[in-house]
Amino acid sequence: MASVEMENSNRRSGEEEAADHSSPKDLNGRKPQKLRRYDSLDVESAKVKGHHGHGFQQAASWGVILQLAFQSIGVVYGDIGTSPLYVYASTFPNGIKHKDDVIGVLSLIYYTLTLLPLVKYVFIVLRANDNGNGGTFALYSLLCRHAKVGLIPNQQAEDKEVSNYRLELPSTSLGWSSKVKSALENSRAAKFVMLFVTMLATSLVIGDGILTPCISVLSAVGGIKAATPAMTEARVVWISVAILIFLFSVQRFGTDKVGYTFAPIICVWFAINASIGLFNFITYDPTVIKAINPWNIVEYFRRNGKDAWVSLGGVVLCITGTEALFADLGHFTVRSIQISTCTVTYPALILAYSGQAAYLRQHPWDVGTAFYKAVPKPVYWPVFAVAVLAAIIASQAMISGTFSILQQSLSLGCFPRVKVVHTSAKYEGQVYIPEVNFILMFACVCVTLAFRTTEKIGNAYGIAVVFAETITSSFMVLVMTVIWKKHFLLVITYIVVIMSVEITYLSSVLYKFTHGGYLPLAFATVAMMIMYTWNYVYRQKYYYEVDHKVSSDQLREIASQSNLCRIPGLSIFYSELVHGIPPIFEHYASNIPALHAVLIFVSFKSLPIAKIPPEERFLFRRVQPKELYVFRCVVRYGYTDMHQEEEPFERLLVERVVEFIKEQYWMDSLTQKVKQDSIETEAEGYEDGINNSGDDARDETRQSERQGISNEELEKEIEVVDKAYRAGAVHLMGETEVVAGKGASLGKKILINYGYNFLKKNLRQSDKMFDVPRRRLLKVGMTYEL
Repeated sequence: MASVEMENSNRRSGEEEAADHSSPKDLNGRKPQKLRRYDSLDVESAKVKGHHGHGFQQAASWGVILQLAFQSIGVVYGDIGTSPLYVYASTFPNGIKHKDDVIGVLSLIYYTLTLLPLVKYVFIVLRANDNGNGGTFALYSLLCRHAKVGLIPNQQAEDKEVSNYRLELPSTSLGWSSKVKSALENSRAAKFVMLFVTMLATSLVIGDGILTPCISVLSAVGGIKAATPAMTEARVVWISVAILIFLFSVQRFGTDKVGYTFAPIICVWFAINASIGLFNFITYDPTVIKAINPWNIVEYFRRNGKDAWVSLGGVVLCITGTEALFADLGHFTVRSIQISTCTVTYPALILAYSGQAAYLRQHPWDVGTAFYKAVPKPVYWPVFAVAVLAAIIASQAMISGTFSILQQSLSLGCFPRVKVVHTSAKYEGQVYIPEVNFILMFACVCVTLAFRTTEKIGNAYGIAVVFAETITSSFMVLVMTVIWKKHFLLVITYIVVIMSVEITYLSSVLYKFTHGGYLPLAFATVAMMIMYTWNYVYRQKYYYEVDHKVSSDQLREIASQSNLCRIPGLSIFYSELVHGIPPIFEHYASNIPALHAVLIFVSFKSLPIAKIPPEERFLFRRVQPKELYVFRCVVRYGYTDMHQEEEPFERLLVERVVEFIKEQYWMDSLTQKVKQDSIETEAEGYEDGINNSGDDARDETRQSERQGISNEELEKEIEVVDKAYRAGAVHLMGETEVVAGKGASLGKKILINYGYNFLKKNLRQSDKMFDVPRRRLLKVGMTYEL
């Protein structure tokens, strides 16, 4: 519903009389806020009351938190939980040269697991959530709301009025934080770099979502080879392909059902890892506990030099899937993930790696199949069965994270239109994207058939993991500086302790670029090209419409044309433009000289806010003169909101128009009454002491007459809208063709004429995105030369 105060202060056009000095007060006794006049709805559309986060993020009961913590075990930790299957094998591809190298690697694993998943993500990064949502785009949106660093068109100057943006005024107490913020806001290059890096991180997560299922399933199914020589590599590969196809086929049932189905299996998997790890730790070599001493890392590097540095590419695989802790946050809550990590995941992994290290101290020649060789023979096959199931589930973490982060990028205009299905009415943020799911499945099958072994995939896997985590850390430095305003010593400490570790790992995995490391970067490059192409043209189209919008004078001129007739019915004209009336309307009116009795221009605006309450979604303004019955409406969505209403959109729209008309007339009558009372008070001010019943009666009569006239006008206005709605609603939607303008560079022509138009033709159209009824849909074509 439109804010009454904001409507009163903003809805008047330049032709209306200036506001009277005796401004009316609202029901709370406050004067309506006076703002600068814009020929747009940016001011209104930027008003979001209060701080609205995730529905269950803010006030979740402990019952819900524990329920979500249990679910998260099945969705978030499958990837990191199955890392013990291949970490030691990837770290020592040429065997263990010195017995104490196992202690050095175990020490690396201890501190890597502690610093990155536990300290960085669970206790620091999760706090930087955007109203309960995680992922790189959530961090980018958070920064855009606190500093004017966005390049996405829906972030106009007036958006600083949004309470959730919390843009602080410069203050000497902020010190270097204000300087960093100012430097970012004043540098267009910095803004481009931030958007580019955000897209790169998203692309790497997609690459991670492709490689995770391949390496997890292959490593688990490969356990059959260790037990029976009859199982050839080809059979392992084809069994893995069948399992992958099954996994992606069940994604349509949603994270809620998948989580409940998989969580018990992963809980059993963690229990098995912890139990066998503890058994091996006690049985073989309890002295591996000395790996807690970080000096063992120094000794490991002294003994092995460059080989130790190269082996970091295998050690880093112990944190695969860590990015899912943050990317999947929209499916759960911060507290639920903290509980499940600290009570289940972290202790079980420490015990699992310690047990394998103890076994390898006595059997260093078994490092290639360390996980299965360390399993006691009586429980080998039960463990194998659970390992295969756990590996299937391991992919779920990155698949869910990929869906979440792509939904955010889609809402912010950085990804082509795809269908987003919200799979849970109980928990917000749980989504499924059919097209992306199919592409991930196809890519996984191709990678599995091409690489065939976990060693080759492991070389590629590490780059995607570490690169994405390094980008997250870079954004966290900005969050700590610009938003949290931490002392620079704390920020430096974070860089030295966390980022230095990640950069060291990144240097190691890049060494394996020619051995398969190019694969995730190839995936990321393709995804980046798609995202950049779509976002670039999206912004250029928006700016074109702003430059060629129909002004109020042009609209009145169109309406006054002698050959233009008004026909019964309601016309809903869709546009992404919130600044005014789109140029395609003038194109329509010049070719079809007929307008419906009531015309509503609807523009959809995505704000960099997670959710917007339904009662604050629709905002209106009336185009003058009133006799035209032309309204403009902004329908605001957060980047996790569905672009589908529970009720039919047109009926909901008409109801909100009627509410707006009522509020408008209430404010008009209140303004009129205050002005009339002010005039009468001045006229009677010199008649001291005169107060008789006749004057009171005349006042009541005048007031009732004014009220009667106002009510009649209001009823007439509502009747016109209702009658138009009953006569039938027609949905008009612009079908713009985009081409590069004359004189454009060759690169721009390729980007627009071929890249963008190819994506547009092969993806969902706007009417399918917004569920517009096709029988009452009229598309208006126009060419934009950018």
